Amino acid sequence: MKYDRIDKSLYIKNRAKFTQQMKPNTLAVYNSNDIYPISGDSTMPFQQHRDILYLSGVDQEESILVLFPNASNPNHKEVLFLKETSELIAIWEGEKLTKEAAFETSGIKTVYWLNQFDTIFNQLMAEAEGIYFNTNEHLRANTEVQTREDRFIEKYKAKYPAHHVHKSAPILHALRSVKEQTELDLIEHACGITKKGVHRVLDFLTPGVWEYELEAEISHEFLCNRSKGFAYTPIIASGKNACVLHYIENNMQCKDGDVILMDFGAEYANYASDLTRSFPVNGRYTDRQRAVYNSVLHVKKEAEKLLVPGTLIPEYHKEVGKIMEAELVKLKLIDATDIKNQNPDWPAYKKYFMHGTSHHIGLDTHDSGLYHKPIEAGMVFTCEPGIYIPAENLGIRLEDDLVVQAKGAPKNLMATIPLEADEIEDIMNSK
Repeated sequence: MKYDRIDKSLYIKNRAKFTQQMKPNTLAVYNSNDIYPISGDSTMPFQQHRDILYLSGVDQEESILVLFPNASNPNHKEVLFLKETSELIAIWEGEKLTKEAAFETSGIKTVYWLNQFDTIFNQLMAEAEGIYFNTNEHLRANTEVQTREDRFIEKYKAKYPAHHVHKSAPILHALRSVKEQTELDLIEHACGITKKGVHRVLDFLTPGVWEYELEAEISHEFLCNRSKGFAYTPIIASGKNACVLHYIENNMQCKDGDVILMDFGAEYANYASDLTRSFPVNGRYTDRQRAVYNSVLHVKKEAEKLLVPGTLIPEYHKEVGKIMEAELVKLKLIDATDIKNQNPDWPAYKKYFMHGTSHHIGLDTHDSGLYHKPIEAGMVFTCEPGIYIPAENLGIRLEDDLVVQAKGAPKNLMATIPLEADEIEDIMNSK
């Protein structure tokens, strides 16, 4: 791993929060992700399952975490199972966690090698009455590919059919949505790396460069700052491409007079940042581009004021929609007749602003959270309104990451990244 080791107190605290909500005499199991094959002997880079990472800090394949607060053996209340390391593995793959290193990482004292799992787990299940399985219940999840966790559930449900089955997901979604200070510091660090990427790309942006060249500049900056790279596939979208919400080809040349929408963020220690900025390719916004830009900026600033404890996300999105509606009228993109005749399920403003304004962010870019529960202090949200006008080859989106405070406005983790149109023009024309 490129990042500094995180203090194990975070994971000790996270496990305690989870086990406090478990039913009596139950255990919970968490598996690492697979290393996914591509073809031949090629694989995708390993990405740890965020839930086992949240609870243990173990960033290694073929690991299993078992939590059993009521275990008769005190050593079995928390157990890690790891792939056994060896000199051969160290030569071919690099060193894996030793039992001592696993303790320093996680705070878990009982560590077994993976080949002991079935024997130990059988003993634990003989005592337990129920089991918490870890299913992916994210509202946007693509669950077509069977994961290591899926295979585990299938196998052990059949092997232990008399045990009561419970879900980890609702507990973890609630816990992961409210960040500890250590997590907030890591997200802020990722935002700081993203800031460096923004300044690098502002120095490089000029008519004639290619979108992929800009992507390369950002990637270089991230890797130089101990990030694994992008927290998600970056969007580098100039001109009309900015009107495609998930444009990721990044293969067009940037033209004089266009605005380029760049949606990217660095990861650090598996924590994500998520930023969007819309820059004039030639260093100057036209009057129309600036008007649209300032409307998006106004909506963003007003939306941020609503990210306070007690707010319900569905109601928040409705309020942001009303603010956006007024801006679109000012821009003459919709009028009173459009509003009068609108479908309540798809308001008139949705023609130009068709996505949501905010989502949780943390270990995942679209992080776990319960959207039907009120916002709490310690939650981290994006705020990303946008206006997309295909007929004008213009798309503007602005996005920052914000920490909800107990009182007052949220803390903007990207507050020092250029945002105002004048500031952006000044930077671009001082090269």
